[in-house]
Amino acid sequence: MLILASKSPRRQEILRNAGIAFTVRAPQVEEVRSAGESPESYVRRLSWQKAAAVERAKGEVVLGADTVVVVEGIVLEKPVDVADAERMLGMLSGRTHEVLTGVCLLGRGLEVSDIATTRVRFHTLTAEEIAAYAASGEPADKAGAYAIQGLASKYIQGIDGCYFNVVGLPIALVYGHLRGAGGLTR
Repeated sequence: MLILASKSPRRQEILRNAGIAFTVRAPQVEEVRSAGESPESYVRRLSWQKAAAVERAKGEVVLGADTVVVVEGIVLEKPVDVADAERMLGMLSGRTHEVLTGVCLLGRGLEVSDIATTRVRFHTLTAEEIAAYAASGEPADKAGAYAIQGLASKYIQGIDGCYFNVVGLPIALVYGHLRGAGGLTR
Protein backbone atom coordinates (compact mmCIF):
# COMPACT_ATOMS: atom_id res chain seq x y z
CA MET A 1 0.00 0.00 0.00
CA LEU A 2 1.21 3.50 -0.86
CA ILE A 3 0.85 6.13 1.86
CA LEU A 4 0.77 9.76 0.72
CA ALA A 5 2.31 12.00 3.39
CA SER A 6 0.36 15.05 2.20
CA LYS A 7 -3.11 16.58 2.38
CA SER A 8 -2.61 18.23 -1.03
CA PRO A 9 -5.71 17.71 -3.17
CA ARG A 10 -3.55 18.18 -6.27
CA ARG A 11 -1.17 15.37 -5.33
CA GLN A 12 -4.13 13.13 -4.51
CA GLU A 13 -5.76 13.88 -7.87
CA ILE A 14 -2.54 13.16 -9.79
CA LEU A 15 -2.13 9.77 -8.09
CA ARG A 16 -5.83 8.92 -8.59
CA ASN A 17 -5.74 9.89 -12.27
CA ALA A 18 -2.63 7.73 -12.74
CA GLY A 19 -4.50 4.75 -11.28
CA ILE A 20 -2.22 4.43 -8.25
CA ALA A 21 -4.06 3.44 -5.07
CA PHE A 22 -3.04 5.27 -1.90
CA THR A 23 -4.06 6.29 1.59
CA VAL A 24 -3.42 9.74 3.07
CA ARG A 25 -1.52 10.13 6.35
CA ALA A 26 -0.45 13.75 6.53
CA PRO A 27 2.38 14.53 8.96
CA GLN A 28 2.93 17.71 10.93
CA VAL A 29 6.26 18.99 9.57
CA GLU A 30 7.39 22.58 9.97
CA GLU A 31 8.31 23.96 6.55
CA VAL A 32 11.09 26.44 7.27
CA ARG A 33 14.13 26.89 5.08
CA SER A 34 17.44 26.97 6.91
CA ALA A 35 19.78 29.93 6.39
CA GLY A 36 21.94 29.31 3.35
CA GLU A 37 20.06 26.13 2.38
CA SER A 38 19.83 25.70 -1.40
CA PRO A 39 16.38 25.23 -2.92
CA GLU A 40 17.35 21.68 -3.96
CA SER A 41 18.51 20.75 -0.46
CA TYR A 42 15.39 22.34 1.02
CA VAL A 43 12.85 20.33 -1.01
CA ARG A 44 14.91 17.16 -0.60
CA ARG A 45 15.05 17.64 3.19
CA LEU A 46 11.34 18.46 3.55
CA SER A 47 10.19 15.55 1.40
CA TRP A 48 12.39 13.23 3.49
CA GLN A 49 11.09 14.67 6.78
CA LYS A 50 7.48 14.32 5.64
CA ALA A 51 7.95 10.68 4.60
CA ALA A 52 9.90 9.81 7.76
CA ALA A 53 7.29 11.46 10.03
CA VAL A 54 4.53 9.06 8.93
CA GLU A 55 4.18 5.70 10.63
CA ARG A 56 4.13 2.80 8.22
CA ALA A 57 3.29 -0.85 8.62
CA LYS A 58 5.22 -3.68 7.04
CA GLY A 59 4.60 -3.68 3.32
CA GLU A 60 3.71 0.02 3.12
CA VAL A 61 5.65 2.69 1.22
CA VAL A 62 5.38 6.34 2.25
CA LEU A 63 5.59 9.11 -0.36
CA GLY A 64 6.69 12.54 0.85
CA ALA A 65 6.92 15.54 -1.48
CA ASP A 66 7.58 19.26 -1.31
CA THR A 67 7.41 21.88 -4.07
CA VAL A 68 8.89 25.38 -4.35
CA VAL A 69 9.21 27.94 -7.12
CA VAL A 70 12.59 29.58 -7.73
CA VAL A 71 13.00 32.79 -9.72
CA GLU A 72 16.44 34.37 -10.09
CA GLY A 73 17.66 32.43 -7.05
CA ILE A 74 14.76 33.51 -4.80
CA VAL A 75 12.58 30.76 -3.32
CA LEU A 76 8.83 31.39 -3.52
CA GLU A 77 6.70 29.21 -1.30
CA LYS A 78 2.99 29.66 -0.54
CA PRO A 79 1.94 33.31 -0.20
CA VAL A 80 0.94 34.49 3.27
CA ASP A 81 -1.74 36.87 1.96
CA VAL A 82 -3.02 38.62 -1.20
CA ALA A 83 -0.26 41.25 -1.10
CA ASP A 84 2.37 38.51 -0.92
CA ALA A 85 0.72 36.75 -3.89
CA GLU A 86 0.84 40.02 -5.85
CA ARG A 87 4.54 40.40 -5.00
CA MET A 88 5.30 36.86 -6.20
CA LEU A 89 3.29 37.24 -9.41
CA GLY A 90 5.15 40.48 -10.13
CA MET A 91 8.44 38.59 -9.79
CA LEU A 92 7.24 35.85 -12.19
CA SER A 93 5.83 38.27 -14.78
CA GLY A 94 7.78 38.15 -18.06
CA ARG A 95 10.36 35.72 -16.66
CA THR A 96 11.31 32.07 -16.69
CA HIS A 97 11.41 30.33 -13.33
CA GLU A 98 11.98 26.81 -12.02
CA VAL A 99 9.59 24.58 -10.13
CA LEU A 100 11.40 22.07 -7.90
CA THR A 101 9.71 19.11 -6.26
CA GLY A 102 11.55 16.90 -3.84
CA VAL A 103 10.24 13.33 -3.68
CA CYS A 104 11.01 10.74 -1.01
CA LEU A 105 9.85 7.10 -0.89
CA LEU A 106 10.44 5.02 2.24
CA GLY A 107 9.45 1.39 2.87
CA ARG A 108 9.60 -2.08 1.27
CA GLY A 109 13.33 -1.70 0.91
CA LEU A 110 13.00 1.67 -0.84
CA GLU A 111 14.92 4.68 0.39
CA VAL A 112 14.60 7.08 -2.52
CA SER A 113 15.26 10.81 -2.50
CA ASP A 114 14.95 12.59 -5.84
CA ILE A 115 14.16 16.00 -7.35
CA ALA A 116 12.24 17.03 -10.46
CA THR A 117 12.85 20.43 -12.08
CA THR A 118 10.57 22.12 -14.61
CA ARG A 119 11.21 25.50 -16.23
CA VAL A 120 8.12 27.70 -16.72
CA ARG A 121 7.86 30.87 -18.84
CA PHE A 122 5.29 33.52 -17.82
CA HIS A 123 3.79 36.21 -20.06
CA THR A 124 4.34 39.76 -18.91
CA LEU A 125 1.37 40.59 -16.68
CA THR A 126 -0.29 43.95 -16.18
CA ALA A 127 -0.87 45.32 -12.69
CA GLU A 128 -4.59 44.72 -13.23
CA GLU A 129 -4.03 41.06 -14.16
CA ILE A 130 -1.84 40.53 -11.11
CA ALA A 131 -4.37 42.16 -8.77
CA ALA A 132 -7.33 40.26 -10.23
CA TYR A 133 -5.59 36.88 -10.09
CA ALA A 134 -4.28 37.45 -6.55
CA ALA A 135 -7.79 38.45 -5.44
CA SER A 136 -9.32 35.31 -7.00
CA GLY A 137 -8.12 33.23 -4.05
CA GLU A 138 -6.51 30.60 -6.28
CA PRO A 139 -2.91 31.53 -5.33
CA ALA A 140 -3.56 31.07 -1.59
CA ASP A 141 -2.09 27.58 -1.10
CA LYS A 142 0.17 27.32 -4.14
CA ALA A 143 3.95 27.54 -4.25
CA GLY A 144 4.82 30.64 -6.27
CA ALA A 145 1.22 31.91 -5.92
CA TYR A 146 -0.18 30.29 -9.06
CA ALA A 147 -1.92 27.15 -10.32
CA ILE A 148 -0.82 26.17 -13.83
CA GLN A 149 -3.94 23.98 -14.12
CA GLY A 150 -6.30 26.82 -13.14
CA LEU A 151 -6.90 30.47 -13.92
CA ALA A 152 -3.15 31.11 -14.32
CA SER A 153 -2.97 28.74 -17.29
CA LYS A 154 -3.52 31.68 -19.63
CA TYR A 155 -0.33 33.34 -18.34
CA ILE A 156 1.98 30.44 -19.18
CA GLN A 157 3.96 30.81 -22.41
CA GLY A 158 5.55 27.39 -22.15
CA ILE A 159 7.23 24.79 -20.00
CA ASP A 160 10.34 22.65 -20.25
CA GLY A 161 9.93 19.51 -18.17
CA CYS A 162 7.12 17.71 -16.40
CA TYR A 163 3.76 19.51 -16.31
CA PHE A 164 2.62 17.43 -13.32
CA ASN A 165 5.68 18.61 -11.39
CA VAL A 166 4.32 22.16 -11.67
CA VAL A 167 0.92 20.96 -10.43
CA GLY A 168 2.66 19.38 -7.43
CA LEU A 169 3.83 15.81 -8.10
CA PRO A 170 6.15 14.56 -10.87
CA ILE A 171 4.14 11.38 -11.38
CA ALA A 172 6.43 9.76 -13.98
CA LEU A 173 9.40 10.14 -11.62
CA VAL A 174 7.39 8.67 -8.72
CA TYR A 175 6.07 5.84 -10.90
CA GLY A 176 9.57 4.98 -12.08
CA HIS A 177 10.72 4.57 -8.49
CA LEU A 178 7.60 2.58 -7.48
CA ARG A 179 7.66 0.10 -10.38
CA GLY A 180 9.78 -2.42 -8.58
CA ALA A 181 7.97 -2.09 -5.24
CA GLY A 182 5.75 -5.13 -5.66
CA GLY A 183 2.45 -4.06 -7.16
CA LEU A 184 2.20 -0.52 -5.76
CA THR A 185 1.68 0.96 -9.22
CA ARG A 186 -1.55 -0.85 -10.00
